[in-house]
Amino acid sequence: MADDRTPRVLVVWCPDWPVAAVTGDDPVAVTEGGRILACSAGARAAGVRQGQRLKLAQRLCPALELRDRDPEAETGRFEPVVAAVEAFTPRVEVVRPGLCAIPVKGPGRYFGGEEALAAKVRTAVADALAREPVPDAAPGVVAVPGTDATPATGHALPPPAQVGVADGLFAAVLAARAGVLVPAGRTAEFLAPYPVGVLGDEALAEVLGRLGLPTVGAFAALPPEAVADRFGPAGAVAHRLARGLQPRPLVPRDQEPDLAVEQRFDPPEPLAEPLVFVARTLAEQLHQRLAGAGLTCRRVAVEVACADGRTASRLWRHEGGLSATALAERVRWQLQAWQGAGTFAASGEAPDAGFALLRLAPDGLSPDQGRQLALWGQAVADDRVERAVARVQAVLGHAGLRRIEPAGGRGPGEQAVKVPWGEPYEAAGPAGAPWPGRLPDVWPAVVLREPVPVRVLDEAGLPVTVDGRAGVSARPALVVFHEGPSGREEQGQQGRQGRQERVDGWTGPWPAVEYWWDQSLARRRARFQVVLGGGRALLLTVEGGAWYLEAGYD
Repeated sequence: MADDRTPRVLVVWCPDWPVAAVTGDDPVAVTEGGRILACSAGARAAGVRQGQRLKLAQRLCPALELRDRDPEAETGRFEPVVAAVEAFTPRVEVVRPGLCAIPVKGPGRYFGGEEALAAKVRTAVADALAREPVPDAAPGVVAVPGTDATPATGHALPPPAQVGVADGLFAAVLAARAGVLVPAGRTAEFLAPYPVGVLGDEALAEVLGRLGLPTVGAFAALPPEAVADRFGPAGAVAHRLARGLQPRPLVPRDQEPDLAVEQRFDPPEPLAEPLVFVARTLAEQLHQRLAGAGLTCRRVAVEVACADGRTASRLWRHEGGLSATALAERVRWQLQAWQGAGTFAASGEAPDAGFALLRLAPDGLSPDQGRQLALWGQAVADDRVERAVARVQAVLGHAGLRRIEPAGGRGPGEQAVKVPWGEPYEAAGPAGAPWPGRLPDVWPAVVLREPVPVRVLDEAGLPVTVDGRAGVSARPALVVFHEGPSGREEQGQQGRQGRQERVDGWTGPWPAVEYWWDQSLARRRARFQVVLGGGRALLLTVEGGAWYLEAGYD
């Protein structure tokens, strides 16, 4: 049972929104970290799914067009949707492009209740999307009347938005994905069947699974005191979410301190670019003020005022997880979105009167639980890294600098992904899970971007095969490398293309049966480690009767 202080929240969710920000004919998919992030309706009909590796997606849909994610374009495309929702209340929170939220209490009373408000918001968003022609998205989502036309550009309209209402933002997001309005006080009941993985803490979800608590409802039934003792502050926050409560209990304050930071421009600045550089300084000042007061915030308001009196403001979700660099990047996206939407000038350019004020204001303050820092000045080193990253990203763009994150999987190419610096990463599966069919240590030193076809023969010159029980037809004796342009990776691994090399030793197979429950994703393969006559060690993969060179060992 949610308590009275948990606010009712309405969430607008646009499925596969990254596809709306790219150009390309259906089928098209947006990629991030070497995997599919979102895809259009045509790609989904061919079996492409979120989280798939690019090679598998292209195998399922040979005509698939791949596009890199463009956060700036996503923000710009989403601005008309936010503006449509803003007509019902100025308190619009942009959680991320494609997902925004508003409080229900005030607008619900004015527009005749939650159901009436949800219907009006859905209609307003549908009208906004109908004016923004982009590739369409996943089938199976209930269509919004009046949004099934095809614009003159040849692109289908974006996927119809889904609206959900529940107690608190966390549950409201899940309600929007399900397209339902959860009655007040029944949010915990709505959340109960979900797996604990939706709480966003992989380590906690793994422990709860081992304890026989696989669902949110089972976790919510535990006593709060016992959860806090066993799992600490992070577990207590997840337990509150599981019960349909706010992630943190409300802290009454006589008067919240004014921690907003701003920069006035005298004379007014005619261009938006200088505001981006100022935003980095303001973001750092805001973080310093919050840290000095021992507080964190759930949202940050980006406010801009022009010399002619025009103003604009937008709330971005923060939750204490955005660095100063990431916050400044979102300011840049928002300024470009406003200009693209003609907020300040009909032409989309800067206003004639110029920008007079840029302000960042924290919203939803709460005590900062803090974090454990390493010894020997590690915090100082982190600050230097953040400043260096900011300078590099200013030159190369937000995705120009990436970090390596561990990921789950069985093959060496699945063990790490590249993520833009400052962006959160949620692995499709826990990296430390007991993956059946995973290779033992030591891992290959060089992994090819794309596996290279080879042939593996026995002493009689016949192809070596692997049956469904992982039985090998004969001892591998020769590896034949194909002639042809196969790229520098193949050249560097093989050294000599088009020649046969004898196998001095081998081990395997390590069979892996993946996604057997989903016909569109199911695959069977087996890996072998072989040592050739020259002492080189290779990792080979057999799938569907074909052999591939996947990686090499030093």
